[in-house]
Amino acid sequence: MKLMLISDIHGSSAWLDRAMAKAAEEQPDQMIMLGDFLYHGPRNPLPDGYDPKQVAATLNEHKHNLIAVRGNCDAEVDQMLLEFPMMADYAMLYLEGRRIYVTHGHGYSIEQLPPLAPGDVFIQGHTHVPVADVKDGIYVLNPGSIALPKENFPNSYGILKAGAFIVKDFAGEIIKRIEFAP
Repeated sequence: MKLMLISDIHGSSAWLDRAMAKAAEEQPDQMIMLGDFLYHGPRNPLPDGYDPKQVAATLNEHKHNLIAVRGNCDAEVDQMLLEFPMMADYAMLYLEGRRIYVTHGHGYSIEQLPPLAPGDVFIQGHTHVPVADVKDGIYVLNPGSIALPKENFPNSYGILKAGAFIVKDFAGEIIKRIEFAP
């Protein structure tokens, strides 16, 4: 099973189109959307290609292949445009015998983990900064932001497959990587 993780679109149709082109290359079994879909947020600049209606239309084309959680910039009015559920605070996945907790990161976060066991995986977005690390025996991951990266990181997405998490930029360069212990 191969998962592609996309976070913090913030209404950028241009960057979502690039991410969907990468999805066509990567061929994930499922795409995990980590929130902040349509609105750029009051603290962020307008991203390139800001077009929330087009973002909704593009995501709706892929609705059968998405698992999504709500970000801090997402609201009930956004759900009215999106044809897949995206208002949950978290999703629990199981992959290759591992429990995976997926959230945006404005509630539970890498700094304040939910109750997880060593070997479990915690995935968040929100900070726009890629992470591939271990904290207290828990794998903590963040694919960064496709539209508004921070801390001088490039626009990025994540791939989770075959016992590894990889963060890539849109040129295909690996930014972060971590292997999971068996």
